[in-house]
Amino acid sequence: MSEIKDLSLPELHKKLRELGDELLKLQVRKQTGQVERPHIIKQTRRARARILTGVKQLNQTSSTNS
Repeated sequence: MSEIKDLSLPELHKKLRELGDELLKLQVRKQTGQVERPHIIKQTRRARARILTGVKQLNQTSSTNS
């Protein structure tokens, strides 16, 4: 969580997009029965949620400072 706070807004958006792509690939592999470690899907979803929370917090602080 602390590493998320250190990232800028464009970096967070990039990381969010990367995790979204990874999640899509994992879900497709799960449907075809090729996932060795299905718990990675849950971890990826939670990481995306943490990043989304960080983005919302940055947006709130920037709107209150304006």
